[in-house]
Amino acid sequence: MKAKQHKLSSHLRFIIPSLIGIILFMVPIYNSEDGSVTIPIAILAGWVEEVLANQLSLIMMLIISITAISTLVVKALRPEAVKRSPFFTSLLDVPGVWVITRVLGMIFAIMVYFQIGPEAVISDDVGGLLLGDLLHVLFAVFLFAGLFLPLLLDYGLLELFGVLLTKLMRPLFKLPGRSSIDALASWLGDGTIGVLLTSKQYEEGFYTKREAAVIGTTFSVVSITFSLVVIQQVGLDTMFVPFYLTVVASGFVAALIMPRIPPLSRKKDTYVTEEGGDIDESIPGHHNVFSYGYQKAVERGASSSNFASFLKQGTQNILDMWMGVAPIVMALGTIALVIATSTPFFQWLGIPFIPLLELLHIPEAEAASETILVGFADMFLPAILGSSIESEMTRFVIACLSVTQLIYMSEVGGLILGSKVPVNIFELFIIFILRTIITLPVIALAAHLLF
Repeated sequence: MKAKQHKLSSHLRFIIPSLIGIILFMVPIYNSEDGSVTIPIAILAGWVEEVLANQLSLIMMLIISITAISTLVVKALRPEAVKRSPFFTSLLDVPGVWVITRVLGMIFAIMVYFQIGPEAVISDDVGGLLLGDLLHVLFAVFLFAGLFLPLLLDYGLLELFGVLLTKLMRPLFKLPGRSSIDALASWLGDGTIGVLLTSKQYEEGFYTKREAAVIGTTFSVVSITFSLVVIQQVGLDTMFVPFYLTVVASGFVAALIMPRIPPLSRKKDTYVTEEGGDIDESIPGHHNVFSYGYQKAVERGASSSNFASFLKQGTQNILDMWMGVAPIVMALGTIALVIATSTPFFQWLGIPFIPLLELLHIPEAEAASETILVGFADMFLPAILGSSIESEMTRFVIACLSVTQLIYMSEVGGLILGSKVPVNIFELFIIFILRTIITLPVIALAAHLLF
């Protein structure tokens, strides 16, 4: 049986968008003026930040307020126009806890912008840091990342790598080859994409309980986009490439170990449905791994959407990121920063980690320890708290650790709890602690080699 033949246009519909996506998101660019290395998406984001510098606080306050008000209207009135749109339904018809979070985010954003309310909330070290700094970065990065993400996700690149990685996933991670798609979608897109894919495939009987739990908590990795924001927040954006290589290396070590230890190793290898136990992952005899992956990629490229659909998908990505993430960051970030700056709570939580950080020769170990457990609430918080630390090495370690810890309740953790993936909040916290303990030595080793 011969391999299926495709028209030249089908090949080009896979190759051209995928190459553009790779260039925008993955090709490092060296700046000879200051010796920095970054990626094109970050350059575009930096340009927007400069142009709109004086307006971005107002823009983000309006986005957060519109999100909260729209959410309240949808929850109260259930308008038909929203019901007819799956996108706006998922964006605005959210569980009660996220409604409260969005309203809190709006209240804090208005307080900070108009400088009304207690100093503990509106000061430059708390609300001002979020609305006047971090959310500026989020706006700019999400604008371009959201717009161009379909180039990576929708034109065949995932299909190619999915097939190429099939032979690695089972021996290394005890997972089916299909799970590489979840990991890649998370890595290139967003951790929430990986959780949604995992939950859907688990419900349909393609993953066992153990596989779903492992994939949801180990491979729903933080995206390039979020990672870029984190490293910018700690003032080390010139080190994005070594930073991300460190994240990948430590995340790989965690992915090898986590499925082999409790609580994930104790999950049952049973399916939620009767069917789906014998899924064929074999490659047809007339293909090798690359040719079969390439054929799958070309088939996806050939069936991909037109330019209008590309723009629609990109616009939806941008709105999803702006309206889904910004209010949560403003709400949880403000609360955590108030606690961090006004109480010794995070100092107490971090005390057990001081000896470990000192053993690993991390400078300013006491200050760094305060950032370690706050990441369970939100991934950005360690970077925000750690941005004032003088040592570049310590800021690097904090940034890497906050990304590799993976489980943060403001997004991935909350989504896992709301999905069918069989993991509870206690198990999520244990996984968070284990990932911290496993990845910290790897990150510290990389930091000592770099600084």
